[in-house]
Amino acid sequence: MTEIACVAAVHAILGEGPVWVAARNALYWTDIEGRRVYRRDFADGNVSQWATPFRVGSLAPYKGGGFVAGTDRGLYFADPERNLYNPIADPEPELPTNRFNDGKVDRAGRFWAGTMDGTEKAAQGSLYRLDPDLSLTRVDEGYSVTNGPAFSPDGRILYHNDSGRQLTYAFDLDEAGNVSNRRAFASFGTGDGYPDGMTVDSEGCLWIAFWDGWCLRRLSPEGELLEVLQVPVARPTSCAFGGPDLDHLFITSARRDFDETALAAQPQAGGLFVAKPGVKGLAEAVFGA
Repeated sequence: MTEIACVAAVHAILGEGPVWVAARNALYWTDIEGRRVYRRDFADGNVSQWATPFRVGSLAPYKGGGFVAGTDRGLYFADPERNLYNPIADPEPELPTNRFNDGKVDRAGRFWAGTMDGTEKAAQGSLYRLDPDLSLTRVDEGYSVTNGPAFSPDGRILYHNDSGRQLTYAFDLDEAGNVSNRRAFASFGTGDGYPDGMTVDSEGCLWIAFWDGWCLRRLSPEGELLEVLQVPVARPTSCAFGGPDLDHLFITSARRDFDETALAAQPQAGGLFVAKPGVKGLAEAVFGA
């Protein structure tokens, strides 16, 4: 059985968006509702944190330094450590309850991020692609809760979750960043939890964190269930490979809406966890590179 350990007991309300930054030898992640960005240095395990001026759903390394970020005010260039935030675009000013949630950079250096209704009532989320020239394109819509995205090792398949519908989609992705052939890659049901953040390993398999599922599931490129990694919290939210050899799987989690009884049963809820699942991840692409 794969061992899992809590390596940062930060008690995040809604931990999300883990991303390994090789240049810093560190993992960064966010607490969306707690309005925090965290960094855990790999060498000594030291954890730093910075307050954010708004909710940050995702971070992706930017070639110019810092990050590109999805927030509740649109897309930004962000340097949390210097408290610098410069707007890029806000594509949904007519939807005041919407916010950006999860986001990742594809193999070609484009940033993909989804929006969602922050009240989780309306299916008014969309998936966007931000190109290195900062042009922004809406590529899909009608989501209840967007999560994911992830990309196959060759960059030709885009995976994206509609968590509320318990669906993982796959799209064909061409060199220009156009998507086609959306299809249901995997669907889940009662007792499974809700597919949340995810990543792809070096074998092309998809690791998905399951909100209210107490686990991560590893699926083959054909959608076959290969492994279930149990975690000690009900709401793992996302995962990312990191470490110098990319053989550590980092897992964020949430404690939002838990009462005292639930927290007593899972005191590490909201923490950052790590496991060594016996497979390596892929190097994170940099936006704009």
